[in-house]
Amino acid sequence: MRYISLVRVLAFALLFLVIPVSSSAAQVAIGVAITIAPPALPIYEQPPCPAEGYIWIPGYWAYDYGYDDYFWVPGTWVLAPEVGLFWTPGYWAWIDDRFVFYDGYWGPEVGFYGGVNYGFGYFGEGYVGGRWDNRQFYYNRAVTNVNVTNIRNVYNNTTVVNNTTVTHVSYNGGNGGVSARPTPQQEAVAHQRHIGPVAAQTQQVQAARSNTQLRASANQGKPPVAATPRPGAFSGGGVVPAKQAGAPYHPAPNRAAGRPAPGNAGAQPPGYNPSRPDAVVHPNEIPPRERPAAPNTGNPRLDQKYHQEQQKLQAQQEQERQKLQQKQDQEHQRIQQRAPDNTGMQQLEQKHQQQTQRLQEKQSQQWEKMQQRQPPPPEKRFRPPQ
Repeated sequence: MRYISLVRVLAFALLFLVIPVSSSAAQVAIGVAITIAPPALPIYEQPPCPAEGYIWIPGYWAYDYGYDDYFWVPGTWVLAPEVGLFWTPGYWAWIDDRFVFYDGYWGPEVGFYGGVNYGFGYFGEGYVGGRWDNRQFYYNRAVTNVNVTNIRNVYNNTTVVNNTTVTHVSYNGGNGGVSARPTPQQEAVAHQRHIGPVAAQTQQVQAARSNTQLRASANQGKPPVAATPRPGAFSGGGVVPAKQAGAPYHPAPNRAAGRPAPGNAGAQPPGYNPSRPDAVVHPNEIPPRERPAAPNTGNPRLDQKYHQEQQKLQAQQEQERQKLQQKQDQEHQRIQQRAPDNTGMQQLEQKHQQQTQRLQEKQSQQWEKMQQRQPPPPEKRFRPPQ
């Protein structure tokens, strides 16, 4: 298989094809013509649950369209957005002649996630890592790492563990992929009320994308950060490295060209612009903005005022992104209810891409105006020696 490089030239003409796995796909599949399979899932241990109410979000291979490379999003513990909700992981699927990714979501039941065995309770179908009971989450110690000194809501069920075939395949369908198909119950779950990834999960993806060591071309399928105790915590105690790759890694022949050397975070391939919108369809895909430099005018009161304005703008823009993301998620759900075969989804994604790009341009202009209002630093006057 080979990566079709012409998608760069045809970015807006042929980009973002929406291809259903089946009528169950309440998860939205968006992607370009990726014909290289994601690496196998690495082997790693689960960090202990930090507190009650946190649910495990398994790690997975995401794709960076700017670098034409997969990168590992470490597994982590995330506080459930509502009592009674479970996480349905996203998954890769081979459809027709390419790989597409179906986003994960929160819902009252766990839906279809490609039959991929992510481990730690996500063994390809459903979730056996825990259950809700009287508004409290109880953890299955047989498959989750829980310290009973801190968390008392536990039980032990090894039935599913003993009947699970261990596999590290990271995608559904195609050559070597998992052959699972959604059940009628999973079809029904796909049309229940869903909530998209919360802000903490988006933060985890953004942090992973910016870490060059998590790219498959750099770690050969064995990421140095395989799991984190909390979203965004990529260093310090509790961070878990992969023990080994799930299978030998075979990169695409053209993947080495134009790539930054491993460990060289500042290097970029020719023409790469992390803020370009050609791979951005939804607000949660907008690359994180670099934190602006702290003002230094020599006037502490003025510096503090300007810094507060920066923080206010940053919070306002985050709210705008979340609001637009929620609106787009609702439109996805409505069109899935009206047309389970995804009819009209491509037009909807084009609309969403335009909305997101307008938001991205608007927010960039706001930061430019903010920088123009920033007071200049104090002039350094030359003093002749006495």
